[in-house]
Amino acid sequence: MFRIGKIELEKPLALAPMENVSDRTFRALCKSFGADLVYTEFANSEAIIRDVQRTLAKINILESERPVGVQIYGSTEPSMERAAAAAELFAPDFIDINCGCWVKKIAARGDGAGLLRDIKKFENVVQSVMKGTRLPVTVKTRLGWDASSVNIVEVARMLEQNGVSALTVHCRTRDQAYKGEADWSWLEKIKSAASMPLIGNGDVKTPEDARRMFDTGCDGVMIGRAAIYAPWLFAQVKHYLATGKHLPEPDLEERTRLCIRHLITGVQYKGERRGVLEHRKYYAGYLRNARNIAKLRAELMQYTEAGPIVERLERFLENMGEEAGVDELDAASNLGG
Repeated sequence: MFRIGKIELEKPLALAPMENVSDRTFRALCKSFGADLVYTEFANSEAIIRDVQRTLAKINILESERPVGVQIYGSTEPSMERAAAAAELFAPDFIDINCGCWVKKIAARGDGAGLLRDIKKFENVVQSVMKGTRLPVTVKTRLGWDASSVNIVEVARMLEQNGVSALTVHCRTRDQAYKGEADWSWLEKIKSAASMPLIGNGDVKTPEDARRMFDTGCDGVMIGRAAIYAPWLFAQVKHYLATGKHLPEPDLEERTRLCIRHLITGVQYKGERRGVLEHRKYYAGYLRNARNIAKLRAELMQYTEAGPIVERLERFLENMGEEAGVDELDAASNLGG
């Protein structure tokens, strides 16, 4: 049984906290397909304590999302403590510390995965967050800074000694970013070294992947980039774990209608222009296996208002018999997981 504070879940599937992806709209969508645990996009601690409205909007959650964690990042202890206290006011179920972001401008200044280069600093940041909140505190990190400095077992022991409630590990180093294959062999080593709940992450693209990750001893499995391409993957994994059988994905018509609904809710939440622009990343998944998808996507990318996009997709639905079909190049595309 997976436990964080009062949360108890059996083999939970988590939606990864992804910048410009895991907003309230996408979290709700993935919850509708069976995601058990969701996280906000990561929020900069300095921006939180300075009341930057766009950052505060990231951690504004709905009751229907529970259980949900607010993810914060930074490496300045006083700011992280104050940010944790401020985030608690938004009433999440737990606070998650991002110690895994590999992006250079973040990691190079010691934030995110940069903390993996200084375990004592890492510990101080964790202690500061725990001092700032009464909520359970969790951590998401990577195996280490690079292949020569994999220190996740040491990190796991340190986190458990400091009372961290759960650990999520993306099974790559910071240096890898998303290159190469995630090394799941470390998950068993982490479980042997620390008893707190462990969520595995990295390269979970299929129901079989999720089952294999659970077989390593993980208490939970986190799905990231693959959910951008197929948010219904959560339902497919749940069905496979329960029955051993595959649940077909939604057909092209269902996916197109879902694309429209997702766009509309995104615009309602973010505003017209931002909602439309940030929706572009989802077309590849929703419209895959459509003939001439590249041409259709290029057309949709020209619009900055939702109305013309909805109109074009409605027309696509009306002519689906003519426009649908497998484009081999498009069918082979995959965003990873």
